[in-house]
Amino acid sequence: MASGILFDFNGVIIDDEPQHCDALIATLAEYGYPLERETYYRDYLGFDDRECFRFTFARDGEAVEESRLLEAIERKNQHYERAIRADLRLVPGAVDFVEAAALDGHQLAIVSGALRREIALVLQLAGLAPHFAEIVAAEDVSACKPDPQGFNRAREALRLAAARCVVIEDSLPGLAAARAAGLRCAMLSTSHTEDSLAGGDVVWRDFVGRAPDELPWAYA
Repeated sequence: MASGILFDFNGVIIDDEPQHCDALIATLAEYGYPLERETYYRDYLGFDDRECFRFTFARDGEAVEESRLLEAIERKNQHYERAIRADLRLVPGAVDFVEAAALDGHQLAIVSGALRREIALVLQLAGLAPHFAEIVAAEDVSACKPDPQGFNRAREALRLAAARCVVIEDSLPGLAAARAAGLRCAMLSTSHTEDSLAGGDVVWRDFVGRAPDELPWAYA
């Protein structure tokens, strides 16, 4: 029977949380909002760009106009894309793992709060684009993780039952979204300590030495 692996993107395929953090800090500074790196990893990790800016602007009681959000998202994307083109770093073992999963016949999808153009850029540069049958990006959902909407949409697009899918995540909102979608979840400790990810079915440092059959399949 067919099976699927639903990958988060940032911190799972690409090790770019530092670039996202730096891009958000730089963009918010342009609007007069200081942001510390510690605060980003505590309060913002797992948010999509829209929620990052909405959360920040609304916190001070400011009106959050759609045009302002779109402008901020565009500014952040420009900072992010420059950083990625200058220094693309994938999660260790990610390329081999994705290629092995595809060869094993698993259907692969990405479910991420990243912009579709950011995902497409990285997959193109890494040579991984042909392996993914479905991408659910920030533009495709009305609510970001921990809402399960993205995982539900990807699973339905692949036409697979929840028991035939596994999620790979690195954030706590992502884990909560997987659970809300009724999916088993492997966690990578690329953004949090292993102890804080104990709610996952398995916790890996990265993909080095790992194989798709080691994932916590419900039918195994």
